[in-house]
Amino acid sequence: METNTETPLLTSKNVAKNAHFTGDVEDIGPINGVKDFFVQFGVESKKLWYLAAPAIFTSVCQYSLGAVTQTFAGHVGTLDLAAFSIENSVIAGFSLGILLGMGSALETLCGQAFGAGQVDMLGIYMQRSWVILFVTSLIMMFLYIFATPLLLLIGQTEDISHAAGTLALWMIPQLFAYAFNYPIAKFLQAQSKIMVMAYIAAAALVLHTIFSWLFMLKLGWGLWGGALVLNFSWWFMVVAQMIYIFSGTCGRAWSGFSWAAFSNLWGFVKLSFASAIMLCLETWYFMALVLFAGYLKNAEIAVDALSICTNIVGWAVMVAIGFNIAISVRVSNELGAGHPRAAKFAIGVVVVSSFLFGSCLAILLVIFRHQYPAIFADSLEVQEAVYALTPLLATCLIINNIQPALTGVAIGAGWQAYIAKINIACYYIFGVPLGLLLGFVADWGILGIWVGMLTGTVVQTSILFWICYSTNWDKEVHYVIPITSKCIVVFINYMIIMKQLFTV
Repeated sequence: METNTETPLLTSKNVAKNAHFTGDVEDIGPINGVKDFFVQFGVESKKLWYLAAPAIFTSVCQYSLGAVTQTFAGHVGTLDLAAFSIENSVIAGFSLGILLGMGSALETLCGQAFGAGQVDMLGIYMQRSWVILFVTSLIMMFLYIFATPLLLLIGQTEDISHAAGTLALWMIPQLFAYAFNYPIAKFLQAQSKIMVMAYIAAAALVLHTIFSWLFMLKLGWGLWGGALVLNFSWWFMVVAQMIYIFSGTCGRAWSGFSWAAFSNLWGFVKLSFASAIMLCLETWYFMALVLFAGYLKNAEIAVDALSICTNIVGWAVMVAIGFNIAISVRVSNELGAGHPRAAKFAIGVVVVSSFLFGSCLAILLVIFRHQYPAIFADSLEVQEAVYALTPLLATCLIINNIQPALTGVAIGAGWQAYIAKINIACYYIFGVPLGLLLGFVADWGILGIWVGMLTGTVVQTSILFWICYSTNWDKEVHYVIPITSKCIVVFINYMIIMKQLFTV
């Protein structure tokens, strides 16, 4: 068999030349005085928001689909809100963590391929991810089918378990929409086509809000109407994005379906699961918060109140995710360009920006603490429980805006293994046991659970902050460039050989 030798193999020199390290031509100079600081702060802020704004908008729109349904469920009844909260946080949340994490493997692969000029590999990667995530969804479908006995097994009340289990069966189509949506997202992001995703997500949110009100409240279909509209909204985004891709707007990145998508599946599976583990450690931590609330006395009220709070935190975290993406790109770009001072200054800017944004949200929440609970629930008991949790919620908004930004710094610097270890220690060895101790042993209830788990987040954030502060960024520059180049060389050269074998 002859191989096609038209595509040359890459070298470290090629990678260094072609990789998208888009830092300044020169590193920023020393900051001498307040004026220099604010000038550089303004310049760096523009760079961050240029990357963060579209990502924030898309994330907020997609997250708001479930949040809107949850808000309308609160006006249907307390059991309906508790059932949706458990299904959305535990069943769908568990699935989302795995599928989003596995799809995130494309963020590295597509970005490297695009930067190295191997644009035609993007479509292959996306199809390969579709295959793996679709098979994973088939396996995870049993979680939805047996949701009721599983929820009963882990101690949820019978009423909540049966209602959430029935809703889980209705939400199976959403599971498969996840499997197709997240690979598409990484495929488009690698080509900087994020505005298309933003337009589609915005249209989906508008339609979702209108039809959720119509079916859930106006027509009185309740949770069945909410499930119908939520499934439709997710598949609307998937189909609309597919139409955009298949129409030829992505050029060489999409050249049609290929059998090459079925090659090297096991290697892709291992990489996908490695990415999933990192994200799941974050997602499941907050999922556990709602789950533990279901074990308290008067579980419906506890779950409802906490789900409203986590709903609000979730919206704020979508903004933080935009900062996460932006600072990850900025740090990796500046380190790759050999600009340690610019990388370090970018970290300071994103931490300050995240703190200011979180503080503004917290202040607004405190000002309107008597009014906002009524937006999410009609029950006076639930409103009073949310009001009592407002000070803790405000604190959580500040912490959970800074923490993702620092995580993005670590990702941009290539410290993923350290993040996983820190998360395990701070969240599951320290935070969860402390929350259970305060919530059940000290009898603080839902307040104790949240205080304990939030303390774990504070410790994790403090450790990340210290790591960023104490890092020698000059040494980091010399470490990142050769390691990144070698990794890209090995992986891309392997994929070129595989491509040549399949194009004979």
